[in-house]
Formats: sequence, structure tokens, C-alpha cells
Amino acid sequence: MKYKINKIQIEEGAEDYPLTSEISKNLSNIPTIRLKEGEDTNIKNQDMDKETLRLLSFKGEFLKPCPGTNNYICCGYQILNIGTNCPLDCSYCILQAYFNKPSLRIFVNLEEELAAAGELIDNSPEKLFRIGTGEFTDSLALEEIHRFSGLLTDFIGKRKNSVIEYKTKTTEIGGLFHLKTRERVIISWSLNSSYIVSHEEHKAPSIEQRLTAAKKCQDEGFVTGFHFDPLILHVNWKDRYKKTIDLMDKYLDPSKIIWISMGCIRFMPALKSVILKRHPDTIIMDGEFIQGLDGKLRYFKPVRMEMYSFLKKQLEGWAGHNPGIYLCMESDEIWRKSFGWSPVNSDGLSDYLDGRVRLFWDIGKR
Repeated sequence: MKYKINKIQIEEGAEDYPLTSEISKNLSNIPTIRLKEGEDTNIKNQDMDKETLRLLSFKGEFLKPCPGTNNYICCGYQILNIGTNCPLDCSYCILQAYFNKPSLRIFVNLEEELAAAGELIDNSPEKLFRIGTGEFTDSLALEEIHRFSGLLTDFIGKRKNSVIEYKTKTTEIGGLFHLKTRERVIISWSLNSSYIVSHEEHKAPSIEQRLTAAKKCQDEGFVTGFHFDPLILHVNWKDRYKKTIDLMDKYLDPSKIIWISMGCIRFMPALKSVILKRHPDTIIMDGEFIQGLDGKLRYFKPVRMEMYSFLKKQLEGWAGHNPGIYLCMESDEIWRKSFGWSPVNSDGLSDYLDGRVRLFWDIGKR
């Protein structure tokens, strides 16, 4: 195991699932305890308990639309919920305040519940489902434990109106090369400046390590994506973000990139105290924030527009074509003033990204 696990917790109701048995067998040298369903282990959520693996049966819906945020343009993403929390410890992670439940959580009933998700997709054949597993956890950080990529890729392979994106900050790509297909599978990385990685993205691989992994995936026939989110103000940020793009030029083939998103840091006010308590050396709070229309703290508009405009110019200068750049959770005004155009609304952005998918795969139009 690349990431340390020192304890396994198995909730009541999760014992009889095949995945529970498989994980317990693979980690047989690690102490295991049984818990009642939802039992509190008396660990405060701010401690996160990232060295405990908790196996449970998830009772909610596995496939749901991204909730987006009020008054901002959303991309129409569909979230496939495979678990919560991850072994990385990024200072800005919203999960520190979003969930009041610590430990690395894997939903062992995923395979059983995929039928309901499949029915939802099959009942809307005219719609293109862009599905991702990286909203509440890192898609690949625990791949060595759960091996969900094979299961989910087979699931997507049966449904021609869907694509799946595995979004990660890690280099845990070995299992991907054993997948039966590369069709409608996107491997994506979250990127930042090397300074932010070293200072704020604790336990995460370097930018060069991530891009080396991305190159291997491109060489293996995978389509790739990248996400500059969150963009964070810091000393010499322009030079430092440009160095990341220079590394992209060194390792990547831009024709194999489906999209690149950007989003400045934003968070609910409740996260501020958590960040300062867990990461007192963070530079994130050095910036000035206002409360946006969705209640989240954001940089002032001129700051966001400057960052977006700069990154867009640099990325397009490198890629030599339109690499599918888009903004995450921003307003029509910010789009127009930063990019010179706007999808106008969430439906427009969804159509734009659906179009990017169709550039790579033959999927019928809505």
C-alpha cells in the first residue's frame, strides 16, 4: 500500500458483500474491528482519521447530478458516489467541513446498486451522461484496494450514451492498463503550481510525477483531462503557473486532451476555521475574499478574471488549438470578461462539453 492504513472498520450490514471479503483478505495483516451501522468512533471530523479504512453499505443514490451552486454556471456533471474522503491531505479540501464523518470510506455495495444507476442512464438514451467518481474522494488513490475502475469501465461500456472520468492527484494508474477498453474513459488530473502542491497539497505527488503518469496514460490510448482547480493566489503566481504549463508541454500531447477546467478557490465560511486549525501554515487565507451569490467566499471579480485570462492565454498558446477550456462554477459575466465568450447558462456549458466528448467518440446527438 502506498498510503498507510493502520485499521479497518466494518460496519454492520457490510460484512457479507464480496468486496468486504476481498479487501479484508488483501489487508489481512491490518487489525479489523466491527461497528454498528453509523457508529460514532469519537473522532472529531477535523482530525479526519485518514489511516482508518471504513467499509460500509451506502443507503443513498449512487448516481446523482452535481448539485452545482446557485447563480453560477454548472457543467451538468453526474457524480457516481463510490466513497468519501481520501488519503491525501490538501489544506483547502472542502470535505474537511462538508462531511462530519472521518476515515477513508468505501461503499462495498456499489456493484449491487449499479443496476439502479444503469436504469437511469438507459431510460434517457437521448442524453449524454458525463460521469465522474472524484467529487467526494480521489478516483484512483485507493484503486489498489477497491479496483472499482474495472467494474465501472465495464458498466459504462454497456451504455453508449455515457463516459466516465477518473479524476485524481495521484499516480495510481497501474490498474487502468488492465482495463478491457479505452472507449469513453477519461483519466484526469488536478493541477496547480509546484509551490501550491508542496505547500498545500500534502501527501500528493509532484506536478511532474502527475504529468509523467498522464503521459503513460496517453501512450496507452487513454483520453486525458486536466483541472486547474483551485487556482490560488501566491507570490509570483503567473511564473509558477506558467512553469506547470511548460511541464505539460514537455510531457503531453494536447490532441489527446478532452478538456481543461479552471476555477478559483471558493469555500463555505465554515471551512475557514477548519483550515486554520488543521493547517496553520497555509497561505490560502492570505488572500482577500468576498461572499459570492452562493454564500461561498471567493476572490474579487478582477482577481478571478485576471487569473482566468492569463491561464487561458498560456494554455491556448501551448496547445495550438482549442483544448476545451472551461470555467467551473462561474457567472456569465466572468466568462465573457475572461474568455470573450460565454455558454450563457448551465445548459449551454453542458452542450459545449458534450460536444467535446463527440470530438473523441461517436455518440449520437441529443
